[in-house]
Amino acid sequence: MSISNTDKQIILGLANKIFNHGLSVPAIFFLEMVKYLSFFGSQLLIFFGPIITVFIPSESFYRVAELLEDRKNIELLLNEIERLESINKINE
Repeated sequence: MSISNTDKQIILGLANKIFNHGLSVPAIFFLEMVKYLSFFGSQLLIFFGPIITVFIPSESFYRVAELLEDRKNIELLLNEIERLESINKINE
């Protein structure tokens, strides 16, 4: 199953937010640890959704949770974060 352009843009946007907030290293570490449990992690996000969506828009939160069910999407997120980090290292 191929990812739609809209879903890809959501994942790339998430990678940009992670990078811009300086959370690349912890995010990479965490995602590498849990990528094989991606389905359970996404279900955990859905479980905590009612609390988290008080602070962020619910529609985008649940879409990201749904996208992170698939290990391929986590790989895409990891690759994008690593790409942004490598570009940043080159520009320093």
